Amino acid sequence: MFLSDVLPASIAWNPGVGDLVLLGVRLEDLPIAETVLATLPLKARGQLFVEADSDADIRPVVAPGRVGVTWLSRERGRSLESAVGAWLEEMLPVEAEREHRVYAWVSGEACARALVS
Repeated sequence: MFLSDVLPASIAWNPGVGDLVLLGVRLEDLPIAETVLATLPLKARGQLFVEADSDADIRPVVAPGRVGVTWLSRERGRSLESAVGAWLEEMLPVEAEREHRVYAWVSGEACARALVS
């Protein structure tokens, strides 16, 4: 299977070298995220958040060593929106001497995009 077979053409997944990667998906979009993770270089850094209905949906996900995988169970009151927001606040600090970049795609968004602080 190729990335183009799974990703809608509008997502156009193409992070820059050195970008942190953020994927925030609902369980039904996990195959898209897994395909993206499989295409990342081993040195990629970032985070995958997966929102599921319950703990029963949690399963192992293969990701590069520096990409964290966090499951968010709605039955425990955790949400994709709040997790992604908190992560971005931490990873995109405002610093005059340094630019921070995150390349992100979240379920329900039309395309992936670079975010810069």
